[in-house]
Amino acid sequence: MHNILIIEDEPGLQITLQDRLVSENYKTAFAVDGNEGYQKALQNNFDLIILDVMLPGKNGFDVCRDLRNKNIETPILMLTARGELPDKIVGLKLGADDYLTKPFEMLELLARVEALLRRGQKPVSVNSDGYTFGSIKVNLKSAEIFKNGHPVELSAQEFRLLKFFIENRNEILSREYLLKNVWEYEEAPTTRTVDVHIAWLRQKLEVKAKHPQFFVTVHSLGYKFLG
Repeated sequence: MHNILIIEDEPGLQITLQDRLVSENYKTAFAVDGNEGYQKALQNNFDLIILDVMLPGKNGFDVCRDLRNKNIETPILMLTARGELPDKIVGLKLGADDYLTKPFEMLELLARVEALLRRGQKPVSVNSDGYTFGSIKVNLKSAEIFKNGHPVELSAQEFRLLKFFIENRNEILSREYLLKNVWEYEEAPTTRTVDVHIAWLRQKLEVKAKHPQFFVTVHSLGYKFLG
């Protein structure tokens, strides 16, 4: 589960961001001024920082610059009420990875968040020997899976689905897309095949199948693997 630090002093926006990000299965932490945010970013391992420019104590530009000077490479998405091009250029030159002007649509912010998280990850090679998430270790060459050191038996189709999820982690994948790319159906039929196979993966690989941490449902859109 990705951990996102939100440095924002506006209470209403804090609540809105937290509610939506948590609903998308992100873990969040908050700071209400620049100094607090800077210290939290230094002391904790975050996957992404959402950083407001206009902050008490230490503005977002200074926070961004000082974090980069400390070799903190966490992706930074800057938020600001300003729309002028010079401010955007300043933020990007100081090391921000992306820039979003208030007010913004939440779907746009989520798209930016996903893109930055993908950019910040090391790509998984389908030819690599192994991939690990949680207590699960997957050998992509031999199709062997271990949970807490014990072997887990997957069917061939379950393994193909797992491998496809790993190759496309953090992407929202519709049922139709999975049927066409994993099952190789030319036309996606009306079927619960995807749901059933994901339920099996959850039973075998999740800590709690009813409260999945890795194979999560994205309401009305499909599924996402958060390994």
